[in-house]
Amino acid sequence: MADIAFVRTTSHPDLPPPSSQIGIIAWLRQNLFSSWLNTLLTLLAVYFLYTIIPPFVNWAILSADFSGETYKDCTSGGACWAMIRVRFDQFIYGFYPVDQRWRIDLGFLLLFCTAIPLLIEGVPGKKYLAGFVFLLYPPIAFLLFRGGLGLEVVDTAQWGGLMLTMVLATVTIVVSLPLGIVFALGRRSDMPIVRMICIGFIELWRGVPLITVLFMGSVMLPLFMPPGTNFDKVLRTLIVMSLFAAAYMAEVVRGGLQAIPKGQYEAAQAMGLSYWKMMGLVILPQALKIVIPGIVNTFIGLFKDTTLVLVIGLLDFLSIIQSATTHRNWLGTSTEGYVFAASVYFLFCFGMSRYSLRLERRFDTGHQ
Repeated sequence: MADIAFVRTTSHPDLPPPSSQIGIIAWLRQNLFSSWLNTLLTLLAVYFLYTIIPPFVNWAILSADFSGETYKDCTSGGACWAMIRVRFDQFIYGFYPVDQRWRIDLGFLLLFCTAIPLLIEGVPGKKYLAGFVFLLYPPIAFLLFRGGLGLEVVDTAQWGGLMLTMVLATVTIVVSLPLGIVFALGRRSDMPIVRMICIGFIELWRGVPLITVLFMGSVMLPLFMPPGTNFDKVLRTLIVMSLFAAAYMAEVVRGGLQAIPKGQYEAAQAMGLSYWKMMGLVILPQALKIVIPGIVNTFIGLFKDTTLVLVIGLLDFLSIIQSATTHRNWLGTSTEGYVFAASVYFLFCFGMSRYSLRLERRFDTGHQ
C-alpha cells in the first residue's frame, strides 16, 4: 500500500499555485486590501488622488499657456507657463551680465565633471579629483564668477537666481562638514578649555535663529569694522551660514561618536594608534556611516535655508521668482512661480536623499 500511495502522489506533476497567491492580485490583497481598515484607507487614498491629480493635470498641462509676453496673453484658464519661459534666464543667472554667463556655465560644468566621479564607486584617481575639487576648484570658481586676471569684474550684487543658491548651498555644505567634525571631537575632548570653547560655540549658534544670524552678519557686523572697510555681503553670508551649519553638524557627528562601543576605542588604543589615527582610521568611519541620514538631512535643510538670504537683500532662486511675479507684466502668476520653484527644490533635495540611501546600502554591514 505504501508503494501504491507513493506512486499515486508522485505520478502527477505539481499543480501551479492559485492565481490569488501570485502576481498583481496577490500583491493587491497583501498590501492594499489585507484587512477592512487597509481597504478603507486604500479607497480614501484613491478618492483623494482622483480629486487632486486630474484637476492639476488639466491646469498644469492640458489648459496651460506656454507662450506669451504678458499675463494678458494667457487666456485659456490654466497655468501661465509663459512667465517661466520669458524669465527663465533671470531665474538661473540673476542679474549676471548676459555676455558673461558663459563663465557660470563653465564653472558649474567643471564642478560637475570633477565632483560627480567622486560619488561613483570604482572610478580611478579619486584622490586627485578630490584634491582638485577641494583645493583648486574654489579659487578657480571665484575667479570665474567674480572676475579678474583679464575677466570682467562682476559685482556680487549682480549675482542671483539658482546660481546664487548653488553657490551658497555648495560652499556651506562643503565647509560645514569638516568644521562640524572638528567641533564634535572638541566637545568630547579631555582638555577642559578646548571642550568649553566647542560647547560654547555649538550652543551659541544653535540657540540663535538663522535669520537673526544673517541679519547680524550683514547689517550689524560692518558697524564694528573700521571705516571704509568693504566686506563683501555674499562672503559674509557664506561665513555666517557655514558656522551656523557647522554647529548643527557637530551635534549630528557627536551622536555617531556616542554610538560607537567603548571597545572600539580600547581596541584601537591597544594597537598603539595615536589619537588622530584612532579617530581617522577606526572611529570616524564607523560614526559617519551611522549618521549618514542625519548628515544628509542637515544638507537638505541647508539647501532650503538659502531662501532666507532675502532678508539681507540677496535675490536667490525663490526670491527672484517672487520678484518676477510682482512685475506688472506677470501679475497673478505667483502660483506658477511657486510650483516651478518647488519642483526645482524637490529635484535637488530628492537627489540628495536618494544618494544617501545608496550610501547607506553600500556601507551597510548589518551591525554598527
